[in-house]
Amino acid sequence: MGRYFGTDGFRGKANEELTAQHAYEIGRFLGWYYGRNERARIVVGKDTRRSSYMLEYAISAGITASGADVYLLHVTTTPSVSYVARTDGFDCGVMISASHNPFYDNGIKLMNREGEKMDEATISLVEDYLDGHLEVDGVRWPELPLAAGAEIGSVVDHSAGRNRYMGYLISLGMYSFKGKKVALDCANGSAWSIAPHIFEALGAEVAVINNRPNGLNINDNAGSTHIGGLQKFVVENSMDVGFAYDGDADRCLAVDETGALVDGDKIMYLYSCYMKEREKLKNNTVVTTVMSNFGLYKALDQVGIGYAKTAVGDKYVYEHMVQHGDRIGGEQSGHIIFSRYARTGDGILTSLKVMEVMLAKKERLSKLVEPVTIYPQVLINVRVRDKRTAQEDPAVQAAVESVAQALGDNGRILVRESGTEPLVRVMVEAESEQRCQELAEQVAAVIRSQGHAI
Repeated sequence: MGRYFGTDGFRGKANEELTAQHAYEIGRFLGWYYGRNERARIVVGKDTRRSSYMLEYAISAGITASGADVYLLHVTTTPSVSYVARTDGFDCGVMISASHNPFYDNGIKLMNREGEKMDEATISLVEDYLDGHLEVDGVRWPELPLAAGAEIGSVVDHSAGRNRYMGYLISLGMYSFKGKKVALDCANGSAWSIAPHIFEALGAEVAVINNRPNGLNINDNAGSTHIGGLQKFVVENSMDVGFAYDGDADRCLAVDETGALVDGDKIMYLYSCYMKEREKLKNNTVVTTVMSNFGLYKALDQVGIGYAKTAVGDKYVYEHMVQHGDRIGGEQSGHIIFSRYARTGDGILTSLKVMEVMLAKKERLSKLVEPVTIYPQVLINVRVRDKRTAQEDPAVQAAVESVAQALGDNGRILVRESGTEPLVRVMVEAESEQRCQELAEQVAAVIRSQGHAI
């Protein structure tokens, strides 16, 4: 974790933890760093938060002041910025969004020319500049040179890039959606002006909720983090399927025709089975994080599909996929990466892939995910003085091993530290919530009794 940037960008309360000045300085660095040899071209997108406009203008001012050109996609999705950055030859991409957070938060996500999350070395240089001690190639840069005259950068409308991205997604539709009733929850965010058009172009009968952004209602009781509204809508309107996105549409959760939630684990299951049947599942592996449900692993075992487990964060999933050449990976939260088609999680792409399986198999979504039994999960957070010391305590480790043995093949325990807070997280999955609670509390009690808790 960096000084400002976490696993998913620089995020915080707008104009408190993440200010317009921060955005300007990040723009100054990007415009200068990528324009040292020739004028740089940087593509910028944003979500529907009120503060996104402020940060867009500020980062654009910084980029152009350093002599680079800004291409604005305007309100768009994070995966569209990734797509345009890699297909239109940009030096890097910027997405202004705090994803699933409330409207008063915002964030800045940086991508390289391949549409991937920017490497840690370059992020570290950005942070060095923000802290006033930038050094590049042995030269200290207390301040960066300002462009002047004809060298000042320009701002270009590039909404055509967003339209090309939409065309790309439509081109991936292998089947007509005609006759399918599809509900979309756009979270009053980036997907509102994109997803409905794509589904309509593919022939679906589309019903949309939470598609009236006003700058203050993004993710407000809407979208993938508040799935209840979509579940109710699907049932009441007899829809075949529903899809919910988050604020920047890089994640997607589904709802089957009965109103039941189909989370990221179930989506990975149904699509990896589909790929295996067609001999497209490279390495016969699904890449998950350690937080995927035990039920997913049991279901994959039943069909002979292997799996890898990474640290929490789609960044780590993608890195593993690149290193090993895997084709599908993701998180329970709905960040699903299809490496053949995208370099990041893409909620709209994910919903199209779910539709593809339903149509190819001529089957209801509830039936396709029926083999996955999601185990109850209990998570207890224990605030501690030192995360590592608490986890390495022999008594704590013995308690964890005792629970693991008690669960056997019918559950699992995971103890890990928070990446951002002084917390040790004790997670247990078992066949009943009561059993989860009892076993998780056993370990948490040992952490407390050993004197680690604050």
